[in-house]
Amino acid sequence: MKQVSNGKVDAFFDKATQWEKEMEKLRTILLDCDLTEELKWGKPCYAHEGKNIVIIQGFKDYCAVLFFKGVLLSDPDGILVKTGENTQVGRQARFTNVKEINKVAAVLKAYVYEAIELERAGLKVEVNKENAIPIPAELQDKLAANKKLNKAFQALTPGRQRAYIYYFSSPKQSKTRESRIDKWIPQILEGKGMMD
Repeated sequence: MKQVSNGKVDAFFDKATQWEKEMEKLRTILLDCDLTEELKWGKPCYAHEGKNIVIIQGFKDYCAVLFFKGVLLSDPDGILVKTGENTQVGRQARFTNVKEINKVAAVLKAYVYEAIELERAGLKVEVNKENAIPIPAELQDKLAANKKLNKAFQALTPGRQRAYIYYFSSPKQSKTRESRIDKWIPQILEGKGMMD
């Protein structure tokens, strides 16, 4: 059963300039998979029975569909990639033109249906906590000294917290780590992640 587009998402596509044709093609494919269309995190997100399945993303060098539990998909066609070195769950299919999307349209639909079945089965992803990076001392100090910042940071989703922790931990020098934290404090206080 083909779903109807969402007016809020229509507005997103009306404003889109880069990857407009590619995103429209992805949208058509996803709406044909009995998914509900919503605008989440400022991007077109597609859910089935209230469970997020996939989201359309636009980047400088490509546009993509991210499967929220992509690590569980079988991916026999090998089109899914990790979004980053520390990614454990999500997987993207990346595109730079409509021709690439047309070539794998049937595969994308099959992956969507597989993702729906995984949700129906209630499958969860076991996140490897051992690979978690500890909160850097500079961030711990700032959180201890500023109750408002601590409360805002704790209110972030675990994924947003991890993104900040990875970013703040990566510099070798304490001075650089502290500078990064100071730069992002206003964003944290607004309850936003790095990509919001």
